[in-house]
Amino acid sequence: MQVHVRHGSEVEASGAFADHVTEVVEGTLGRFQHRLTRVEVHLADENGPKKSKDDMRCTMEARLEGRDPTAVTHHAATREQAVAGAAQKMERLLDSTLGKLNEHR
Repeated sequence: MQVHVRHGSEVEASGAFADHVTEVVEGTLGRFQHRLTRVEVHLADENGPKKSKDDMRCTMEARLEGRDPTAVTHHAATREQAVAGAAQKMERLLDSTLGKLNEHR
């Protein structure tokens, strides 16, 4: 499973933060790694320099082998919370999607 981290110019995302994102994604979605080819993580600050509640957005797109990409979005106060929330949402979505596929087999 490849993890790609992308961010807008308004989001500071050093190499250490990209490593952190990769760890969160692999830790949360690791049990699906044999079915996932790639996970893309997109970070954005929706209000730019203005601060407001839950202005960090993380959109996570997972690509399951042989299926269309699946995406979730999570808003939070910090980029770390946004990534963690999106990873948890993706885990639930993949559980549901793969569970339905297994029921049909």
